[in-house]
Amino acid sequence: MIAWFIGNSGTIFVSIVLLLLVFFIIRHMIKERKSGKGGCGSGCSGCANSGMCHGHNHS
Repeated sequence: MIAWFIGNSGTIFVSIVLLLLVFFIIRHMIKERKSGKGGCGSGCSGCANSGMCHGHNHS
């Protein structure tokens, strides 16, 4: 069992780092969404889907 962990330690380490990275990215996206920021990164003034994002039309 120990030999398996030693043999796969690089893969295990990279997998843990990638999982943490994905976790923090998703957490950041959820925080932005809850604070009212959209996921597109630009303003809603010219967006055709602004009514779908925020529930009302932006003019």
